[in-house]
Amino acid sequence: MRTAPRAWHGIAISAVGVVSVAVLLLFGAGCSGGATASSAAAPGVPDSVELNASQVAAVKLAPIATRRFALQRAAVGTLDFDEDVAVQVFSPYPGRILQTFAEVGDDVRRGKTLYTIDSPDLLQAESTLIAAAGVADLTAAALKRAKELFDTQSLAQKDYQQAVSDQMTAEGALQAARDAIRIFGKSDHQIDAIIERRKVDPTLVIPSPVSGRITARFAQPGLLVQPGNTPAPYAVADVSTLWMLASVAESDVAALRIGQPVSVTVMALGDREFKGSIQTIGATVDPSTHTVTVRSEIHDPEHALRPGMMANFLLQTGDPVDSVAVPANGVVREGDGTMSVWVTTDRRRFLRRTVKIGLQQDGFDQIEAGVVPGELAVVDGAILLSNLLFGGDGDN
Repeated sequence: MRTAPRAWHGIAISAVGVVSVAVLLLFGAGCSGGATASSAAAPGVPDSVELNASQVAAVKLAPIATRRFALQRAAVGTLDFDEDVAVQVFSPYPGRILQTFAEVGDDVRRGKTLYTIDSPDLLQAESTLIAAAGVADLTAAALKRAKELFDTQSLAQKDYQQAVSDQMTAEGALQAARDAIRIFGKSDHQIDAIIERRKVDPTLVIPSPVSGRITARFAQPGLLVQPGNTPAPYAVADVSTLWMLASVAESDVAALRIGQPVSVTVMALGDREFKGSIQTIGATVDPSTHTVTVRSEIHDPEHALRPGMMANFLLQTGDPVDSVAVPANGVVREGDGTMSVWVTTDRRRFLRRTVKIGLQQDGFDQIEAGVVPGELAVVDGAILLSNLLFGGDGDN
């Protein structure tokens, strides 16, 4: 259910008031079947009018009934990416882009290559790896010979120990060089291939760190990139969930809690509702608007929503209540600001009742006081009776 703002209710009544002029002309003249020329206030009964049969046929009557109203709060906000799963994909090292592999709007999985760069840092690290591997092979061979000589007592113990130390140092340097290459995203198999072929490959692969959709691309072949320099070559976000940032009146904050379910609608998608829950309630109140920013996580597995859309936020604050209800066209806002409903017992004389309005949902007004269930009331065209009472025949 959605709560219609009271301002729209007033605008709708004003529009109906324009139309009522034409209907009053019908009421005042040209009525067939011998109808009176116009209606007048019922003598001796304030705030009442009498209608003839033709005039009664121009309005709609129905017994007043009860209706279930949801206890909810409304607010307006904007949609944004879920920043927990939205990343800017920078290159960790400087270089020039060689190739790109994704376009805006593409869905990618974590680990998919987005672009490659020609990285001098990777080239240096691979050169260090090859050199460390060569030293390790040399010290390993030297240690083998030293051990054979030492076993035949042809080599001093200190020389053998030096050979052992040199080999351990070389192995440590080789492991450090392998770890340095691994930081660039190379696998052990690729590292072994570099050592075996003694050939460097300066192409650095930049993969997507999350699964999601490409939301921005500034990468192009030949572009020089630097770590952290904006804009990032690519931006990726998981758009199956979005954030809604709504400004909620400070008077409604007491009804909010973390995890509370919410429903969201956007103008572009009509009455379609999206479900979510409150994730964060702002710790401060905006002094100029007296609102609190509430962040909700909205589920959108079909990717129908778009970040930046304006959205309406409905929050359930309690269990639904059953209350007296009258259609909005049966409630009139009078010139003094009061709200009125017209009731009748004989379908001829109509009495104006001042009522207290509560919630407004789905074209119905909640009536907190003034009428009771079962009374026969005008549910469409009530403004016409108010116009008759306040000057419809020129006597009031």
